[in-house]
Amino acid sequence: MTGAQDEVVDLCRDLIRIDTSNPGAAERPAAEYVAEKLSDAGLEPTLVESAPGRASVFARLSGVDSSRPALLLHGHLDVVPADADEWSVPPFSGEIADGMLWGRGAIDMKDFDAAILALARQFGRTGEKPARDIVFGFLADEEGGGKFGSHWLAENRPDLFDGVGEAITEGGGVSFDLGNGSRLYPVECAQRGQAWLRLTAAGRAGHGSSPNDENAVTDLAESLARIGRHRFPVRLIEPVRALLERAAELLGVPFDPSDVDGSLARMGRVGELVNVILRNSANPTMISGGYQVNVIPGRATAAVDGRFLPGYEQELLDTIDELLLPSVRREFIHRDIAMESGFDGPLVDAMCAAVTAEDPDGHPTPYCNAGGTDNKALSGLGIRGFGFKALRVPPELPYNRLFHGVDERVPVESLRFSVRVLDRLLRTC
Repeated sequence: MTGAQDEVVDLCRDLIRIDTSNPGAAERPAAEYVAEKLSDAGLEPTLVESAPGRASVFARLSGVDSSRPALLLHGHLDVVPADADEWSVPPFSGEIADGMLWGRGAIDMKDFDAAILALARQFGRTGEKPARDIVFGFLADEEGGGKFGSHWLAENRPDLFDGVGEAITEGGGVSFDLGNGSRLYPVECAQRGQAWLRLTAAGRAGHGSSPNDENAVTDLAESLARIGRHRFPVRLIEPVRALLERAAELLGVPFDPSDVDGSLARMGRVGELVNVILRNSANPTMISGGYQVNVIPGRATAAVDGRFLPGYEQELLDTIDELLLPSVRREFIHRDIAMESGFDGPLVDAMCAAVTAEDPDGHPTPYCNAGGTDNKALSGLGIRGFGFKALRVPPELPYNRLFHGVDERVPVESLRFSVRVLDRLLRTC
């Protein structure tokens, strides 16, 4: 394992230095880098393109018991764009300072890419075998919804996932300090669904100086304000309930599921972790309308990022419809499922054991991802997905705020911790 720990930081730095911004740059250069590193360690990578430049890479490793369903470890190679003027360091420099590796993708998610690449190389070089067959996947286009990545692969290259029964990727497994010497490791076993909506208001065009009670901009703006200020009710799904019960137990405070807000008031920072997964959400994100300051347009459009908990998609859509003015209609820009799986089975047991072996004060719990991962697309192939990056991060690091944020960075020791945990997992899963 020393080899994987030794090179994970350099692998992550190299990947950060390859600009795979989406939209913008394509993943092919990073995919070629990964394929070369896999080949160098004796593995046989498969590189596939869904469109020119939109490349993903896969490699398989035989395990001790190949009769069992294979485990897929996968990450995405693309990142969201970064404005260099806003950063303390150039976002694609891969600079190491203050014990941190800085750059776009450091936590979303070239850290995990580097960890699983380092382990693939270690097993390939040494000839050691994991407990069962492992598939390593490095995918394109997650940040764009998977059209050129996971969804395309599931539809057009299902053979790449032959025999895979379970998958691990981002979305969970990162330490959360409770402030009393103990840490949660929320393991994602559920995800909110996505309902990205385009709203279109239709009105009567006219001169900007004249009264107009059919103003599309006004109707759209009022509808957006209603949506943006609406607070959805608490819906306590089982993974979130279990996390809160465990956190309350560790903190020595009571948890009352009928009074979640009151319970959170007794639980310190835990609200930071769960507030976003207690309810549906809908946030206006884009607005467009008009072409001249003295012209009232006949049409205006906007975008809303809607997210729904498992079992509550219809509640989200019905609520949006109630909040829209009659002149505004909605349509989907992108729609993807919510997921929920039981927090049980040999793989869950192995993940929990691996993390507690490296951090005895760590407590794995089930968790619901507020967003979504490529596991959504793979669920259509019958693959049971989890989020488990296996990172221990210092409590002062604003980890969740760094996703898609400025000055994204990951502690170099966190990368090595991840390798140790994942190495244990592969040997016992």
